[in-house]
Amino acid sequence: MNAPISSFASGPLVETSAARVSQSAPCGRLSLRARGDLAPFEAVLGLSLGGPIGARATAGETESIRLGPDEWMLHCPVEAVAGLEAALAPLYGSHPHSLVDVSGRETSFVIEGPRASELLTMGCPRDIETILPGSGRRTVFDGVTVILWRDAADRFRMDLWHSFAPHLLHLLETGSRELAAESL
Repeated sequence: MNAPISSFASGPLVETSAARVSQSAPCGRLSLRARGDLAPFEAVLGLSLGGPIGARATAGETESIRLGPDEWMLHCPVEAVAGLEAALAPLYGSHPHSLVDVSGRETSFVIEGPRASELLTMGCPRDIETILPGSGRRTVFDGVTVILWRDAADRFRMDLWHSFAPHLLHLLETGSRELAAESL
């Protein structure tokens, strides 16, 4: 298994009146690519993989987001990764697919607060308001590929590669402080 690593401790990294940026706790992450009949995958995972791009589904502590016509990101507890890999392995013969543990490659920031969506517009060309709560999208933030999970109107998770985390945190911190200064 890929071991999750982080440059930051879990918890708040930036906190202003506009937004708070926190490092989320490590989680297991699996990149799934599959075509055709998704029912066997859904049966193993206990969640729906259908729906439009950006659709999310949850079953217990496992969560999925549809990133493309044949691509999903799965989040689960770190200790559940091996079990999910083993449970999906028997499908390779009848339903060719790719399942890759990317837990060690990525980290997540939680961005929340009254101006969280406005903060994201500072580096993201996508209209943030088109990402409805309970959905998400793969997009870019200052040229860095990220996955945005919109958990609530004022709460997002941003998945990104560890190597970009210091750079994006600096941008989020600067933007958060600028937004907070506007309120003074």
